[in-house]
Amino acid sequence: MSEALAARLGAALDRPLDPAVAAFARELGEAAGAHAVMFYGSNLRTGSLEGVLDFYVLLPGAREAGLWPRVSYREKASGESILRAKIATMTLATFAEAARGETLDTTIWARFVQPSALAWAGNDTAATGVAVALAAAACTAARLAVVVGPQRGVEEAYWRALFRATYRAELRFEQPGREEAILAANRAHFEGLLPLALVDAGIAFEQDRATLVPRLDPAERKRILSWWRKRRRVGKALNLARLARATTTFDGAARYAAWKVERHTGVPVELTPWRERHPLLAAPGAAWRFWRDRRRREG
Repeated sequence: MSEALAARLGAALDRPLDPAVAAFARELGEAAGAHAVMFYGSNLRTGSLEGVLDFYVLLPGAREAGLWPRVSYREKASGESILRAKIATMTLATFAEAARGETLDTTIWARFVQPSALAWAGNDTAATGVAVALAAAACTAARLAVVVGPQRGVEEAYWRALFRATYRAELRFEQPGREEAILAANRAHFEGLLPLALVDAGIAFEQDRATLVPRLDPAERKRILSWWRKRRRVGKALNLARLARATTTFDGAARYAAWKVERHTGVPVELTPWRERHPLLAAPGAAWRFWRDRRRREG
């Protein structure tokens, strides 16, 4: 990792966070015996504590086999309000390998080339490991961006092409044009990042003011395209497998679903201990009760 890229990412990782977010991250990290906790998503950008906070808890240990990460939902009292968090948990070793593009996964490097913050770290070594992984994610994303992007263009055109390609490869529920929203909300983050990442990735380019002209060797372009085609072919199936796994392993799924339903419809969902332990079995009955209660309210 070059000094320039390290400085750029270090400043982003060390951004100030709301004390309530930092305290929540510390609690999650210490309870899990984690190396670090990452904070990302729209709440990072806005500073809002409403909705659901997004955390990645990075554990010690070797590269994990099978599907990852494990997902859970937690609520925490903070003064007179309730903080809600969706938590993805995996080892730092798995996170780093995925960031380097060495797995079939696309979600880690595509997500963490976007803004994130180091909300808590167990020690300086863990913090350095996270920074190195994020630099790798930026390099992985940059390599693909200059292959799927234009032959020459402004930096934003390459990021736009990258996110368009990765969203199409994944099973996502966002509306078309999501890449425009990402860029519009995070222009300061992306401005100047691509040249730094290309230098670290070993990709030659020329720059004329705002215009970039990648100088990829044909053999290198072919290698990157082959790498991408493999991941594009399995992207949706991999996402679907993770969703199926989450239906049985999502800790706190019933509470999360109940909160989402009430937030979006105004209809409260009663959670009994049985429904919380068996969210799939309880779903049909809960749906019927929701429909009945809504009809009563509308009637």
